[in-house]
Amino acid sequence: MIIDCKKIETPHLYKLLIGSVAPRPIAWVSTRSADGQNNLAPFSFFNVFSVAPPVLGFAPGYKKAPPGSVRPPKDTLRNVIETGEFVVNIVSHKLAEKMNQTSGEYPDDVSEFEAAGLTAVPSQVVKPPRVGECLMTMECKLLQTIDFGQSSLVLGEIILIHLDESVYKHDGTINLDVLQPIGRLGEDLYSTVKDRFSMPRPKV
Repeated sequence: MIIDCKKIETPHLYKLLIGSVAPRPIAWVSTRSADGQNNLAPFSFFNVFSVAPPVLGFAPGYKKAPPGSVRPPKDTLRNVIETGEFVVNIVSHKLAEKMNQTSGEYPDDVSEFEAAGLTAVPSQVVKPPRVGECLMTMECKLLQTIDFGQSSLVLGEIILIHLDESVYKHDGTINLDVLQPIGRLGEDLYSTVKDRFSMPRPKV
């Protein structure tokens, strides 16, 4: 079977891509609007791209709109562009339900922190709050946005990383058994990282 990406309808292509590029880590992004309204939403088009400087990226889309009208950016993208700041909160398995609850399209004047019963903890260098229940959070400053028409790639520099002591191992690595990050699959499916195997790089 050969699929021409320029001929297939976008919803069908979307299903193919999220089902094959999996699992995808989840950026639970908290932002604050220019007028001070907190926002929190998850994005599974997310990863890290550099360590010097430390850069991560996620791709928020645009809101739905009637045919023929301009699709407005989602609140997260609008807030990031307006303020240049955001926080990425890592979603542990125990927070999966609350993360999912924040994925709904709430009115602009509704804070997803309150809707999901989450604690908004003040950050140190950026204005958007962190999710207090998360074991790992990253305060970020916007570097660049790249628009693709129906989504935008947001690239940000990680300024501060907050880690619960239970997650940090003595050798400087992350204890995945404690952090228990979840990943996004196709359809309404998610995954954990319980099944793992070790494979050292070959010495050439």
